[in-house]
Amino acid sequence: MIRGDWKITESELVYDNPWISVNHHKVITPGGSNGIYGEVQFKNLAIGIIPIDTEGNTWRVGQFRFPLERYSWEIPEGGGPLDVDPLESAKRELQEEVGLIADHWEQLLELDLSNSVTNEQSIVYLAEGLTPVSTNHEDTENLTIEKLPFSELYQQVLDGTIRDSISVAAILKLAHVRPELVK
Repeated sequence: MIRGDWKITESELVYDNPWISVNHHKVITPGGSNGIYGEVQFKNLAIGIIPIDTEGNTWRVGQFRFPLERYSWEIPEGGGPLDVDPLESAKRELQEEVGLIADHWEQLLELDLSNSVTNEQSIVYLAEGLTPVSTNHEDTENLTIEKLPFSELYQQVLDGTIRDSISVAAILKLAHVRPELVK
C-alpha cells in the first residue's frame, strides 16, 4: 500500500479501544530505507467551543489530564463521533460541560492535532446568544467551570496558563478576528 512517498509493506493493529486504535507499520521510507511507523487513529473528532456572552465574557474548564499528570485549563472541549454532525456534538458538549445553549454558532477554526503520529482533527466553534441550562458531566469528568472576561482568557494564553493546543489556537484566532474582545 502506498501513502504519499511512503510504502507500507506490513501493518498490524496492536491496540484498540472505543476511542483510538494503534497500528504498527513496516515501511519503506521516502528515502528508500526500511523503517517503522506507529500510527494512532482517533475514532472521534475533537470539538472545541468558545462561548461569548453579550458582555464579552467566556467560560474556561479545568480538569486533571491523565496523560500529562497535571491540571489543565481549556475552552469547553469534547469528542464528537465521526458519523455525527460536528455542530451537533459542539451543542451537546457546551450543554454538558458548561450548562449553556447558544442561538448563534459559527465555525471558527479547523486543526490537525499531532499530525506526525495521529489522524486526530479538531473543529472549534464560536457560540453566542447564550442561555444557561443544567450541566450533565460525564462520569470521567471532574470539572471546574469558571466564567471570566475573554480578555483574561487571552492573557492566560500569552502567560502560559493555558497550554492546550485547541484552546490556544482558538483563543488566538478569536482575538484576531474580534480584537474588541481583548481591549
